[in-house]
Amino acid sequence: MERAGGILFFRRHRSSSPETVKLRKRKSVLYSSPPEGRTGSRFDLLGENIYLVLFTIFLRILNCFLVQTSFVPDEYWQSLEVAHHMVFNYGYLTWEWAEGLRGFSYPLIFASIYKILYLFTKDSVQLLIWVPRLAQALLSAVADVKLYSLVRQLENQEVAKWVFFCQLCSWFTWYCCTRTLTNSMETVLTTFALFYYPLEGSKSVNSFMYSSLVALAFIIRPTAVIPWMPLLFRHFWQEQKKFDLVLQHFIPVGLVTLGFSLIIDRIFFGQWTFVQLNFLKFNVLKNLGKFYGSHPWHWYICQGFPVILGPHLPFFIHGCFLTVRRYQILLVAIVWTVLVYSLLSHKEFRFIYPILPFCMVFCGHSLNHLKTWKKPALSFLFLSNVMLALYTGLIHQRGSLDVMTHIQELCDDSPNQSSASVFVMMPCHSTPYYSHVHCPLPMRFLQCPPDLNGKENYLDEADKFYLNPLSWLNQEFSNNTLLPTHLIIFSVLEEEIKTFLSTHGYKRTAVIFHTHLPEGRTGSHIYIYEKK
Repeated sequence: MERAGGILFFRRHRSSSPETVKLRKRKSVLYSSPPEGRTGSRFDLLGENIYLVLFTIFLRILNCFLVQTSFVPDEYWQSLEVAHHMVFNYGYLTWEWAEGLRGFSYPLIFASIYKILYLFTKDSVQLLIWVPRLAQALLSAVADVKLYSLVRQLENQEVAKWVFFCQLCSWFTWYCCTRTLTNSMETVLTTFALFYYPLEGSKSVNSFMYSSLVALAFIIRPTAVIPWMPLLFRHFWQEQKKFDLVLQHFIPVGLVTLGFSLIIDRIFFGQWTFVQLNFLKFNVLKNLGKFYGSHPWHWYICQGFPVILGPHLPFFIHGCFLTVRRYQILLVAIVWTVLVYSLLSHKEFRFIYPILPFCMVFCGHSLNHLKTWKKPALSFLFLSNVMLALYTGLIHQRGSLDVMTHIQELCDDSPNQSSASVFVMMPCHSTPYYSHVHCPLPMRFLQCPPDLNGKENYLDEADKFYLNPLSWLNQEFSNNTLLPTHLIIFSVLEEEIKTFLSTHGYKRTAVIFHTHLPEGRTGSHIYIYEKK
């Protein structure tokens, strides 16, 4: 009874006191999610638990080293090759740079890395190859964390966890995010911008930040604005102070960003060049990108979009029926982007890569709603994506990079590089170039600039070669003194030119695996022939 009386006395005393008793908050690293309103702690990094951030960085670095294959030529020819030419004053710039279709803003990032390596005399070929990719991997890791943070703000930690899981195990993200592609940087900037975009419930809204990131993505790749058109229109429509939004944010940010781009291009082109306008004219208005291949209008719907989603596709469809109203604008952006790109003749998987993080939001909601089938679904997603990621990252089309190791050895073996020369007789831009050799070794490849003058029945050098390889070689090298010391070919070409090879004393010195899925002018292996 005494104890009960004491408790009643305590309760009466507490209720009669005008002051609120403040309980001491327990601080522990076990509580990985900080309470609402807490801005940070010593265990935070990028606004999230430091262990989560470090795990993501570690995973993307591992991702970087487990991608040893080639995807598309642009990951070298529109970034690393340009940067190498900017810093070391030798190399090759493709026709786009002569026509002012590409800007120097993106290659300047890698040129800065190359310059730092050069100043510290650390510009070895391996560092020139891997440091830019590691930088891209780091940015991708930060983008992953920002996507997690955004969903945690909008929903809760449970939903954010599943969106994060979907993002990290996406095979196409694994395949692309550490490559030095403009599409990879575009995706990173799009994810950063989404973090600051005024979605309902977001606590990180910053119109200046998100508009700046969208503008920067546009400078790097003008088509980056396509997914943002619905989002920008929605923001403008819902904004009460529309003129302030336009006059204080959109216009100043656009002018400053575009001004920096113009100045950078003025320095390196030597004249004022509006590359973003030239890019849109060529690829959108004139639709000349179809020179590099065209697909039917429904290709993205039937193949492109399902392939990049891969095993996530059923979860994406399920998630579209579950998510709340605030995410409808993301679904609109996804549909809009697929439809707009479907209108262009030239189509590639990587063009719609920037909307993949949007899709992961819907996939995460799907997993969060699963109850009975959650464990089988998680196992299916993880295992199927891992198999696709490892095959595409370590096996499919690896010969294009492996062959460059053999070419590098020519620089090491020959004191006078001019004594060796290389002719890459493969579809144009099949391999990297001087960024993966880093010595002034005489090299040549079959060129393929598009027809910019409207000629009928136009054929580029590569097309002419493949019409009759043997005849082309005999005509091109009628003078034996012009013969290169090394020829690099796909295995499918060997039978057609074996007469030329034997006549001029070429012997096969290396066989390099390329892919299990050869198509067209490519082969399962790459052969290196040396003139004896």
